[in-house]
Amino acid sequence: MSNAETAVGAYALKSVTTLAFHSNIGSRHVPYGPLPRQQLDIYVPKNGGVKATILYLYGGGWVSGARWYYRLFGRAMAARGFAVVVPDYHLYPHATFPAFVEDAALAFKWMHDHAAELGGNSSRLFVMGHSAGAHISTLLALDAAYLQAHALTPSAIKGVIGLAGPYTLDPLKWTGLKDIFATSREAPHGARPIKLVRPDAPPMLLLHGQRDRIVGPHSSTNLAAALIAAGSQAEAKVYPNIGHFEIFAAFFWGWRWRASVLKDTEAFIEARLTGG
Repeated sequence: MSNAETAVGAYALKSVTTLAFHSNIGSRHVPYGPLPRQQLDIYVPKNGGVKATILYLYGGGWVSGARWYYRLFGRAMAARGFAVVVPDYHLYPHATFPAFVEDAALAFKWMHDHAAELGGNSSRLFVMGHSAGAHISTLLALDAAYLQAHALTPSAIKGVIGLAGPYTLDPLKWTGLKDIFATSREAPHGARPIKLVRPDAPPMLLLHGQRDRIVGPHSSTNLAAALIAAGSQAEAKVYPNIGHFEIFAAFFWGWRWRASVLKDTEAFIEARLTGG
C-alpha cells in the first residue's frame, strides 16, 4: 500500500472514530482530509435543534489563523441555533493559491456529507468568512470547479455571508501578496471574485465597516453591484462606525450595539431558508 493510500485510510478511520465521540456541545480536531492541517472543530446547539449549518472561514491574510481562536464565535452561534464548522486550511508559505480554496471545498464536502449527523440538513448549508476567509468563501461560491472536484456544485451553498472581504483585490499588484498568488499569473481572474460573477451564483450578503482601513468598503459594494448586474442575488451593507476587526467583534454581546451584524446575518439566513 502506498503512503498516500495509508494516509487516506487512516484519515477515514480517524474521522469515523472522532465522530463517535461527538458531544452535545461539539467536537474538536475532526479530520476533513488526510493532511495534518485539514482538521476542523464543530459547535452545535445543546438542544439539538439546528436551523442551518455554517462553514466559517477565518481571516489572517492567507498567512495566519487557527480554528481554536473561534471557539467563542462557534459557541455563540450554536447558542442561537446554528451548527458551526470551523476548519483550518493551508497557509502561506507552506501553501499557495489555490490550496486554501481547495481546502475550503474539501471542508464543505465534509460538512455536506455529515450535516445530518450534526443535527442539520444538507439543503441548509451556508458559508461565512471574514477578510481572507470571505475572499475564499466567495471564490468557493463563484468558481464551480472547486466543488465540482467533489461531485458538488455551488448550488449546494444556500447562501454566503462575507465580512470585510477583499473581493476586488488584484493580488499580483501587491508586493506582499504576489508570492501567495504567484500560481494565478496564467489566469489572474481566477483569484478575483469580482471577475467571476455569474447569473446563477449563490445569494450573498456582503457586510463591511465604513471605517475599514485594511479593505475598503467599496470591495463589498462593488461585488454586490456586479452580482446584481449579472442576475444574481446580493446585498451589501456598510456600517458607519466600525472597522475591519470590529465587524467580526459585533457578533458578540458587548459589541452588538455597534452594528447589527448578527441580526442581519440571521435575517439573511432565515430569508434564504424560507425562500426569500
